[in-house]
Amino acid sequence: MATILPNSQSKNETDSYISRFFKDNKIGTLLNKANVRKEEGISPLLLIQFIFSLVLHGKNLYRILDSGRIQDAPAKDAVYRLLNNPTYNWRKFLVLLSKNVIVTKLLHLVSNNRERVLIFDDSLFSRARSKAVELLALVHDHTTGTYVKGFRMLTLGWSDGNTFIPPLAFSLLSSEKKKNRFQEINSSVDKRTVGYKRRKEALKKSTEAMFDLLDEVNPLQLCARTLLFDSWFAFPKVIKRVVSEYPLHVICMLKSMHRVYYLYEGEKYTLNQLYKSVRKKRGRAKILASIVVSLGENAKGDDIQARIIFVRDKNRSKNWLALLSTDLELPEEEVVRLYGKRWDIECFFKVTKSHLRLAKEFQSRSYDALVAHTTIVFTRYIMLALSAREEEDPKTIGQLFYLCCDEMEDIRFAQAIMLIIDLLKSTLSQEPVLSEVRIQSIIDELFSQLPQFLKKAFLDDDKEKITKAA
Repeated sequence: MATILPNSQSKNETDSYISRFFKDNKIGTLLNKANVRKEEGISPLLLIQFIFSLVLHGKNLYRILDSGRIQDAPAKDAVYRLLNNPTYNWRKFLVLLSKNVIVTKLLHLVSNNRERVLIFDDSLFSRARSKAVELLALVHDHTTGTYVKGFRMLTLGWSDGNTFIPPLAFSLLSSEKKKNRFQEINSSVDKRTVGYKRRKEALKKSTEAMFDLLDEVNPLQLCARTLLFDSWFAFPKVIKRVVSEYPLHVICMLKSMHRVYYLYEGEKYTLNQLYKSVRKKRGRAKILASIVVSLGENAKGDDIQARIIFVRDKNRSKNWLALLSTDLELPEEEVVRLYGKRWDIECFFKVTKSHLRLAKEFQSRSYDALVAHTTIVFTRYIMLALSAREEEDPKTIGQLFYLCCDEMEDIRFAQAIMLIIDLLKSTLSQEPVLSEVRIQSIIDELFSQLPQFLKKAFLDDDKEKITKAA
Protein backbone atom coordinates (compact mmCIF):
# COMPACT_ATOMS: atom_id res chain seq x y z
CA MET A 1 0.00 0.00 0.00
CA ALA A 2 1.21 3.51 -0.83
CA THR A 3 0.80 4.76 2.73
CA ILE A 4 3.38 2.35 4.14
CA LEU A 5 6.68 4.13 4.65
CA PRO A 6 9.31 2.84 2.20
CA ASN A 7 12.11 0.60 3.51
CA SER A 8 14.70 2.90 1.93
CA GLN A 9 13.96 5.63 4.42
CA SER A 10 16.62 5.98 7.06
CA LYS A 11 15.84 5.49 10.72
CA ASN A 12 16.48 9.17 11.42
CA GLU A 13 14.00 10.28 8.74
CA THR A 14 11.33 7.96 10.10
CA ASP A 15 11.94 9.07 13.70
CA SER A 16 11.77 12.70 12.59
CA TYR A 17 8.44 12.13 10.84
CA ILE A 18 7.02 10.32 13.88
CA SER A 19 8.18 13.11 16.21
CA ARG A 20 6.59 15.74 13.97
CA PHE A 21 3.31 13.79 13.91
CA PHE A 22 3.28 13.57 17.72
CA LYS A 23 4.08 17.26 18.07
CA ASP A 24 1.67 18.59 15.41
CA ASN A 25 -1.26 16.61 16.81
CA LYS A 26 -0.41 17.30 20.47
CA ILE A 27 -0.43 13.63 21.38
CA GLY A 28 0.84 14.37 24.90
CA THR A 29 -2.08 16.71 25.60
CA LEU A 30 -4.61 14.24 24.23
CA LEU A 31 -3.14 11.44 26.37
CA ASN A 32 -3.44 13.63 29.45
CA LYS A 33 -7.13 14.30 28.68
CA ALA A 34 -7.65 10.54 28.40
CA ASN A 35 -6.11 10.02 31.86
CA VAL A 36 -2.96 8.41 30.41
CA ARG A 37 -0.54 10.02 32.87
CA LYS A 38 2.78 9.24 34.46
CA GLU A 39 2.54 7.40 37.76
CA GLU A 40 6.14 6.27 38.09
CA GLY A 41 9.22 5.78 35.94
CA ILE A 42 9.28 6.72 32.28
CA SER A 43 6.72 9.07 30.68
CA PRO A 44 3.72 7.37 28.94
CA LEU A 45 4.29 9.62 25.90
CA LEU A 46 7.81 8.27 25.43
CA LEU A 47 6.64 4.69 25.94
CA ILE A 48 3.88 5.07 23.35
CA GLN A 49 6.23 6.72 20.87
CA PHE A 50 8.66 3.80 21.37
CA ILE A 51 5.94 1.16 20.75
CA PHE A 52 4.53 3.24 17.90
CA SER A 53 7.84 3.21 16.00
CA LEU A 54 8.63 -0.53 16.32
CA VAL A 55 6.73 -1.75 13.26
CA LEU A 56 7.79 1.24 11.17
CA HIS A 57 11.43 0.26 11.83
CA GLY A 58 10.73 -3.41 11.10
CA LYS A 59 11.50 -4.47 14.69
CA ASN A 60 9.72 -5.96 17.67
CA LEU A 61 10.05 -5.45 21.41
CA TYR A 62 11.62 -8.80 22.24
CA ARG A 63 14.48 -8.54 19.73
CA ILE A 64 15.32 -5.02 20.89
CA LEU A 65 15.42 -6.06 24.55
CA ASP A 66 17.46 -9.22 23.84
CA SER A 67 19.97 -7.43 21.62
CA GLY A 68 20.68 -4.64 24.09
CA ARG A 69 21.79 -2.37 21.23
CA ILE A 70 19.38 0.44 22.05
CA GLN A 71 20.52 2.04 25.28
CA ASP A 72 17.37 4.13 25.84
CA ALA A 73 14.97 1.22 25.28
CA PRO A 74 12.44 0.93 28.15
CA ALA A 75 12.16 -2.19 30.27
CA LYS A 76 9.59 -4.80 29.35
CA ASP A 77 7.78 -4.28 32.67
CA ALA A 78 7.33 -0.56 31.90
CA VAL A 79 5.72 -1.37 28.55
CA TYR A 80 3.30 -3.88 30.04
CA ARG A 81 2.37 -1.60 32.94
CA LEU A 82 1.32 0.97 30.34
CA LEU A 83 -0.72 -1.53 28.32
CA ASN A 84 -2.37 -3.28 31.28
CA ASN A 85 -3.61 -0.19 33.16
CA PRO A 86 -7.46 -0.32 33.38
CA THR A 87 -7.80 3.39 34.27
CA TYR A 88 -6.49 4.66 30.93
CA ASN A 89 -9.30 5.74 28.58
CA TRP A 90 -7.84 4.69 25.24
CA ARG A 91 -11.09 5.16 23.36
CA LYS A 92 -11.34 8.79 24.47
CA PHE A 93 -7.78 9.36 23.27
CA LEU A 94 -8.58 7.89 19.85
CA VAL A 95 -11.79 9.92 19.52
CA LEU A 96 -9.94 13.14 20.38
CA LEU A 97 -7.10 12.38 17.97
CA SER A 98 -9.38 11.42 15.08
CA LYS A 99 -11.57 14.50 15.54
CA ASN A 100 -8.54 16.77 15.70
CA VAL A 101 -7.08 15.32 12.49
CA ILE A 102 -10.39 15.52 10.62
CA VAL A 103 -11.35 19.04 11.71
CA THR A 104 -7.93 20.71 11.47
CA LYS A 105 -6.31 18.87 8.56
CA LEU A 106 -8.93 17.32 6.26
CA LEU A 107 -12.23 19.21 6.24
CA HIS A 108 -10.78 22.31 4.57
CA LEU A 109 -9.25 20.25 1.74
CA VAL A 110 -12.57 19.46 0.02
CA SER A 111 -15.62 21.56 -0.81
CA ASN A 112 -18.66 21.67 1.43
CA ASN A 113 -20.67 19.89 -1.27
CA ARG A 114 -18.48 16.80 -0.97
CA GLU A 115 -20.18 14.03 1.01
CA ARG A 116 -18.39 12.89 4.17
CA VAL A 117 -19.61 9.64 5.65
CA LEU A 118 -19.32 7.55 8.79
CA ILE A 119 -18.70 3.85 8.20
CA PHE A 120 -19.55 0.95 10.50
CA ASP A 121 -18.14 -2.52 10.10
CA ASP A 122 -16.67 -5.37 12.08
CA SER A 123 -13.72 -7.64 11.45
CA LEU A 124 -12.20 -10.70 13.05
CA PHE A 125 -9.60 -10.03 15.77
CA SER A 126 -8.03 -13.47 15.78
CA ARG A 127 -6.30 -15.12 18.73
CA ALA A 128 -6.48 -18.64 17.34
CA ARG A 129 -3.61 -20.07 19.43
CA SER A 130 -4.60 -18.50 22.73
CA LYS A 131 -6.36 -20.12 25.67
CA ALA A 132 -6.12 -17.80 28.68
CA VAL A 133 -6.86 -14.40 27.09
CA GLU A 134 -9.47 -12.47 29.07
CA LEU A 135 -12.96 -12.70 27.49
CA LEU A 136 -11.64 -14.88 24.63
CA ALA A 137 -14.59 -16.44 22.81
CA LEU A 138 -15.70 -18.33 19.73
CA VAL A 139 -16.78 -15.72 17.20
CA HIS A 140 -18.07 -16.04 13.66
CA ASP A 141 -15.66 -15.32 10.81
CA HIS A 142 -17.69 -13.85 7.91
CA THR A 143 -15.04 -14.66 5.29
CA THR A 144 -14.81 -18.40 6.00
CA GLY A 145 -18.21 -18.98 7.60
CA THR A 146 -16.58 -20.77 10.56
CA TYR A 147 -16.18 -20.06 14.27
CA VAL A 148 -12.70 -19.19 15.52
CA LYS A 149 -11.14 -18.03 18.79
CA GLY A 150 -10.84 -14.28 19.09
CA PHE A 151 -13.00 -11.14 19.16
CA ARG A 152 -15.23 -9.16 16.80
CA MET A 153 -13.62 -5.76 16.27
CA LEU A 154 -16.53 -3.35 15.82
CA THR A 155 -15.22 -0.20 14.16
CA LEU A 156 -16.58 3.28 13.40
CA GLY A 157 -14.56 5.30 10.87
CA TRP A 158 -14.82 8.49 8.78
CA SER A 159 -14.16 9.02 5.07
CA ASP A 160 -14.33 11.86 2.55
CA GLY A 161 -13.76 9.48 -0.37
CA ASN A 162 -10.01 10.19 -0.49
CA THR A 163 -8.82 9.57 3.05
CA PHE A 164 -10.15 7.11 5.60
CA ILE A 165 -9.59 8.00 9.24
CA PRO A 166 -9.84 4.88 11.35
CA PRO A 167 -11.87 4.47 14.35
CA LEU A 168 -13.40 7.42 15.86
CA ALA A 169 -14.25 4.57 18.22
CA PHE A 170 -13.94 0.79 18.35
CA SER A 171 -14.86 -2.12 20.61
CA LEU A 172 -13.47 -5.65 20.87
CA LEU A 173 -16.59 -7.75 21.30
CA SER A 174 -16.60 -11.14 22.96
CA SER A 175 -19.69 -13.40 22.87
CA GLU A 176 -22.91 -12.64 24.71
CA LYS A 177 -23.36 -16.42 25.22
CA LYS A 178 -21.44 -17.72 28.21
CA LYS A 179 -20.97 -21.16 26.65
CA ASN A 180 -18.94 -19.57 23.80
CA ARG A 181 -16.51 -17.80 26.14
CA PHE A 182 -13.27 -19.45 27.20
CA GLN A 183 -12.48 -16.88 29.89
CA GLU A 184 -14.55 -14.47 31.97
CA ILE A 185 -13.83 -10.97 33.27
CA ASN A 186 -10.85 -10.78 35.60
CA SER A 187 -12.34 -10.52 39.11
CA SER A 188 -9.48 -8.28 40.31
CA VAL A 189 -10.44 -5.40 37.98
CA ASP A 190 -11.91 -2.41 39.82
CA LYS A 191 -15.53 -2.00 38.73
CA ARG A 192 -15.21 1.78 38.89
CA THR A 193 -12.60 1.91 36.12
CA VAL A 194 -13.14 2.55 32.42
CA GLY A 195 -11.49 -0.82 31.75
CA TYR A 196 -14.32 -2.64 33.52
CA LYS A 197 -16.92 -0.69 31.54
CA ARG A 198 -15.22 -1.77 28.30
CA ARG A 199 -15.34 -5.38 29.46
CA LYS A 200 -19.09 -5.17 30.15
CA GLU A 201 -19.60 -3.58 26.74
CA ALA A 202 -17.75 -6.50 25.12
CA LEU A 203 -20.56 -8.82 26.24
CA LYS A 204 -23.24 -6.88 24.35
CA LYS A 205 -24.67 -7.65 20.92
CA SER A 206 -22.96 -5.79 18.08
CA THR A 207 -26.22 -4.01 17.20
CA GLU A 208 -26.32 -2.63 20.76
CA ALA A 209 -22.61 -1.83 21.06
CA MET A 210 -22.68 0.22 17.85
CA PHE A 211 -24.82 2.87 19.58
CA ASP A 212 -22.27 3.16 22.40
CA LEU A 213 -19.72 4.08 19.75
CA LEU A 214 -22.05 6.54 18.02
CA ASP A 215 -22.73 8.28 21.33
CA GLU A 216 -19.07 9.25 21.59
CA VAL A 217 -18.86 11.19 18.30
CA ASN A 218 -20.54 14.31 16.98
CA PRO A 219 -21.49 13.79 13.29
CA LEU A 220 -22.26 17.50 12.81
CA GLN A 221 -18.78 18.50 13.97
CA LEU A 222 -17.33 16.06 11.43
CA CYS A 223 -19.67 17.33 8.65
CA ALA A 224 -21.00 13.79 8.17
CA ARG A 225 -24.62 13.28 7.10
CA THR A 226 -24.65 9.59 6.20
CA LEU A 227 -23.87 6.35 8.02
CA LEU A 228 -22.82 3.36 5.90
CA PHE A 229 -22.86 -0.28 6.98
CA ASP A 230 -23.32 -3.68 5.40
CA SER A 231 -26.13 -6.20 5.68
CA TRP A 232 -24.96 -7.60 9.06
CA PHE A 233 -26.44 -4.53 10.79
CA ALA A 234 -29.27 -3.77 8.33
CA PHE A 235 -32.30 -4.45 10.51
CA PRO A 236 -35.30 -2.06 10.46
CA LYS A 237 -35.07 -1.64 14.24
CA VAL A 238 -31.43 -0.50 13.99
CA ILE A 239 -32.09 1.81 11.02
CA LYS A 240 -35.04 3.46 12.74
CA ARG A 241 -33.02 4.09 15.89
CA VAL A 242 -30.13 5.67 13.96
CA VAL A 243 -32.44 8.03 12.05
CA SER A 244 -34.43 8.92 15.20
CA GLU A 245 -31.59 9.55 17.64
CA TYR A 246 -28.79 10.95 15.45
CA PRO A 247 -28.58 13.62 12.69
CA LEU A 248 -27.73 10.92 10.17
CA HIS A 249 -29.20 9.19 7.15
CA VAL A 250 -28.49 5.52 6.56
CA ILE A 251 -27.27 3.79 3.41
CA CYS A 252 -26.78 0.05 3.77
CA MET A 253 -26.78 -3.25 1.94
CA LEU A 254 -29.76 -5.53 2.56
CA LYS A 255 -29.94 -9.30 2.70
CA SER A 256 -33.08 -11.37 2.37
CA MET A 257 -34.31 -12.66 5.73
CA HIS A 258 -37.61 -14.47 6.08
CA ARG A 259 -38.49 -12.68 9.34
CA VAL A 260 -37.69 -9.12 8.21
CA TYR A 261 -40.57 -7.31 6.49
CA TYR A 262 -40.99 -4.00 4.68
CA LEU A 263 -44.33 -2.24 4.25
CA TYR A 264 -45.11 -1.48 0.59
CA GLU A 265 -48.53 -0.29 -0.66
CA GLY A 266 -50.15 -1.38 2.60
CA GLU A 267 -48.77 -4.94 2.52
CA LYS A 268 -45.81 -6.57 4.27
CA TYR A 269 -43.13 -8.12 2.06
CA THR A 270 -39.79 -9.79 2.58
CA LEU A 271 -36.96 -8.55 0.37
CA ASN A 272 -37.36 -11.45 -2.08
CA GLN A 273 -41.11 -10.86 -2.30
CA LEU A 274 -40.50 -7.14 -2.91
CA TYR A 275 -38.17 -7.88 -5.82
CA LYS A 276 -40.71 -10.20 -7.42
CA SER A 277 -43.56 -7.69 -7.01
CA VAL A 278 -41.88 -4.60 -8.49
CA ARG A 279 -41.51 -3.84 -12.19
CA LYS A 280 -37.92 -4.01 -13.48
CA LYS A 281 -36.29 -1.78 -16.04
CA ARG A 282 -35.87 -3.31 -19.45
CA GLY A 283 -32.60 -4.34 -21.07
CA ARG A 284 -29.26 -4.48 -19.31
CA ALA A 285 -29.89 -1.59 -16.90
CA LYS A 286 -27.56 -1.57 -13.90
CA ILE A 287 -30.33 -0.31 -11.63
CA LEU A 288 -33.21 -2.75 -11.97
CA ALA A 289 -35.85 -1.06 -9.79
CA SER A 290 -36.35 1.52 -7.07
CA ILE A 291 -39.26 1.73 -4.61
CA VAL A 292 -40.14 3.60 -1.40
CA VAL A 293 -41.10 1.43 1.56
CA SER A 294 -42.01 2.02 5.19
CA LEU A 295 -39.93 0.60 8.03
CA GLY A 296 -42.65 1.24 10.60
CA GLU A 297 -42.95 3.78 13.39
CA ASN A 298 -40.09 4.81 15.65
CA ALA A 299 -40.28 5.48 19.39
CA LYS A 300 -41.73 8.97 18.71
CA GLY A 301 -44.55 7.52 16.63
CA ASP A 302 -43.15 8.84 13.33
CA ASP A 303 -43.28 6.64 10.26
CA ILE A 304 -39.78 6.03 8.82
CA GLN A 305 -39.64 5.76 5.04
CA ALA A 306 -36.73 4.52 2.97
CA ARG A 307 -35.85 3.84 -0.65
CA ILE A 308 -34.81 0.32 -1.67
CA ILE A 309 -32.75 0.13 -4.87
CA PHE A 310 -32.27 -3.18 -6.66
CA VAL A 311 -28.95 -3.29 -8.51
CA ARG A 312 -27.71 -5.88 -10.98
CA ASP A 313 -24.91 -8.02 -9.55
CA LYS A 314 -22.05 -7.62 -12.03
CA ASN A 315 -20.40 -10.85 -10.87
CA ARG A 316 -23.57 -12.90 -11.29
CA SER A 317 -25.75 -11.35 -13.97
CA LYS A 318 -28.90 -13.25 -13.00
CA ASN A 319 -28.67 -12.15 -9.38
CA TRP A 320 -29.30 -8.80 -7.77
CA LEU A 321 -28.21 -6.71 -4.81
CA ALA A 322 -30.39 -4.41 -2.72
CA LEU A 323 -29.39 -1.08 -1.18
CA LEU A 324 -31.45 0.95 1.27
CA SER A 325 -31.31 4.73 1.74
CA THR A 326 -33.31 6.77 4.24
CA ASP A 327 -32.56 9.96 2.25
CA LEU A 328 -35.38 9.94 -0.31
CA GLU A 329 -33.97 12.98 -2.16
CA LEU A 330 -30.80 11.19 -3.25
CA PRO A 331 -30.88 9.85 -6.84
CA GLU A 332 -30.36 6.11 -7.24
CA GLU A 333 -26.94 6.58 -8.86
CA GLU A 334 -25.78 8.74 -5.95
CA VAL A 335 -26.86 6.13 -3.40
CA VAL A 336 -24.79 3.48 -5.20
CA ARG A 337 -21.81 5.84 -5.43
CA LEU A 338 -21.92 6.74 -1.74
CA TYR A 339 -22.18 3.12 -0.65
CA GLY A 340 -19.00 2.44 -2.63
CA LYS A 341 -17.09 4.49 -0.02
CA ARG A 342 -17.66 1.68 2.46
CA TRP A 343 -14.83 -0.22 0.76
CA ASP A 344 -12.35 2.13 2.49
CA ILE A 345 -12.83 0.34 5.79
CA GLU A 346 -12.10 -3.05 4.20
CA CYS A 347 -8.76 -1.70 2.93
CA PHE A 348 -8.08 -0.36 6.42
CA PHE A 349 -8.62 -3.80 8.00
CA LYS A 350 -6.27 -5.37 5.45
CA VAL A 351 -3.46 -2.87 6.08
CA THR A 352 -3.65 -3.02 9.89
CA LYS A 353 -3.53 -6.81 9.92
CA SER A 354 -0.98 -7.37 7.15
CA HIS A 355 1.43 -4.47 7.74
CA LEU A 356 0.80 -2.89 11.17
CA ARG A 357 0.80 -6.15 13.16
CA LEU A 358 -2.68 -5.87 14.64
CA ALA A 359 -3.27 -8.75 17.11
CA LYS A 360 0.24 -10.10 16.40
CA GLU A 361 2.78 -7.70 17.90
CA PHE A 362 2.00 -8.45 21.58
CA GLN A 363 0.55 -11.68 22.95
CA SER A 364 -1.01 -10.21 26.09
CA ARG A 365 -3.70 -11.94 28.10
CA SER A 366 -5.22 -8.77 29.55
CA TYR A 367 -8.23 -7.20 27.84
CA ASP A 368 -6.80 -3.74 28.67
CA ALA A 369 -3.60 -4.57 26.78
CA LEU A 370 -5.60 -5.66 23.71
CA VAL A 371 -7.47 -2.34 23.68
CA ALA A 372 -4.31 -0.28 24.30
CA HIS A 373 -2.27 -1.94 21.56
CA THR A 374 -5.16 -1.76 19.06
CA THR A 375 -5.36 1.99 19.75
CA ILE A 376 -1.64 2.40 19.03
CA VAL A 377 -1.99 0.41 15.77
CA PHE A 378 -4.86 2.64 14.64
CA THR A 379 -2.81 5.73 15.51
CA ARG A 380 -0.08 4.43 13.18
CA TYR A 381 -2.64 4.17 10.40
CA ILE A 382 -3.80 7.75 10.98
CA MET A 383 -0.22 8.98 10.56
CA LEU A 384 0.25 6.98 7.35
CA ALA A 385 -3.12 8.14 5.96
CA LEU A 386 -2.12 11.77 6.56
CA SER A 387 1.23 11.15 4.92
CA ALA A 388 -0.46 9.74 1.82
CA ARG A 389 -2.86 12.68 1.67
CA GLU A 390 -0.04 15.21 1.91
CA GLU A 391 1.82 13.54 -0.95
CA GLU A 392 -1.17 13.17 -3.27
CA ASP A 393 -3.33 16.26 -2.60
CA PRO A 394 -1.85 19.61 -3.80
CA LYS A 395 -4.16 21.52 -1.47
CA THR A 396 -2.05 20.37 1.48
CA ILE A 397 0.83 22.65 0.41
CA GLY A 398 -1.13 25.49 1.92
CA GLN A 399 -1.60 29.08 0.85
CA LEU A 400 0.43 28.69 -2.34
CA PHE A 401 -2.27 26.42 -3.76
CA TYR A 402 -5.03 28.96 -3.11
CA LEU A 403 -2.97 31.78 -4.63
CA CYS A 404 -2.68 29.73 -7.82
CA CYS A 405 -6.41 29.04 -7.76
CA ASP A 406 -7.13 32.77 -7.54
CA GLU A 407 -5.29 33.33 -10.80
CA MET A 408 -7.26 30.68 -12.70
CA GLU A 409 -10.54 29.42 -11.29
CA ASP A 410 -11.23 25.70 -11.68
CA ILE A 411 -13.79 24.69 -14.30
CA ARG A 412 -16.51 22.73 -12.62
CA PHE A 413 -17.88 19.49 -14.02
CA ALA A 414 -21.16 21.02 -15.23
CA GLN A 415 -19.32 23.88 -16.92
CA ALA A 416 -16.98 21.43 -18.67
CA ILE A 417 -19.95 19.50 -20.07
CA MET A 418 -21.54 22.76 -21.28
CA LEU A 419 -18.34 23.65 -23.15
CA ILE A 420 -18.54 20.30 -24.94
CA ILE A 421 -22.22 20.86 -25.77
CA ASP A 422 -21.46 24.32 -27.18
CA LEU A 423 -18.69 22.85 -29.30
CA LEU A 424 -21.11 20.21 -30.59
CA LYS A 425 -23.65 22.89 -31.51
CA SER A 426 -21.07 24.94 -33.41
CA THR A 427 -19.94 21.82 -35.28
CA LEU A 428 -23.47 20.84 -36.25
CA SER A 429 -24.28 24.38 -37.40
CA GLN A 430 -21.63 24.06 -40.12
CA GLU A 431 -23.70 21.33 -41.77
CA PRO A 432 -25.90 22.98 -44.49
CA VAL A 433 -28.67 20.37 -44.10
CA LEU A 434 -29.33 21.07 -40.41
CA SER A 435 -31.34 24.11 -39.38
CA GLU A 436 -31.02 25.94 -36.06
CA VAL A 437 -34.30 24.46 -34.87
CA ARG A 438 -33.15 20.92 -35.72
CA ILE A 439 -29.84 21.44 -33.91
CA GLN A 440 -31.65 22.65 -30.80
CA SER A 441 -33.99 19.65 -30.86
CA ILE A 442 -30.97 17.30 -30.99
CA ILE A 443 -29.44 19.04 -27.99
CA ASP A 444 -32.75 18.90 -26.09
CA GLU A 445 -33.03 15.19 -26.82
CA LEU A 446 -29.49 14.68 -25.54
CA PHE A 447 -30.31 16.48 -22.28
CA SER A 448 -33.46 14.41 -21.77
CA GLN A 449 -31.39 11.20 -21.86
CA LEU A 450 -28.93 12.35 -19.17
CA PRO A 451 -29.09 10.79 -15.67
CA GLN A 452 -30.96 12.73 -13.01
CA PHE A 453 -27.87 13.75 -11.02
CA LEU A 454 -26.32 15.36 -14.14
CA LYS A 455 -29.53 17.28 -14.87
CA LYS A 456 -29.46 18.58 -11.28
CA ALA A 457 -25.86 19.78 -11.76
CA PHE A 458 -26.86 21.80 -14.82
CA LEU A 459 -29.88 23.30 -13.04
CA ASP A 460 -27.72 24.36 -10.06
CA ASP A 461 -25.22 25.95 -12.46
CA ASP A 462 -27.98 27.90 -14.26
CA LYS A 463 -29.38 29.16 -10.94
CA GLU A 464 -25.94 30.41 -9.92
CA LYS A 465 -25.56 32.30 -13.22
CA ILE A 466 -28.96 33.96 -12.76
CA THR A 467 -28.05 34.94 -9.18
CA LYS A 468 -24.76 36.50 -10.28
CA ALA A 469 -26.47 38.38 -13.11
CA ALA A 470 -29.06 39.81 -10.69
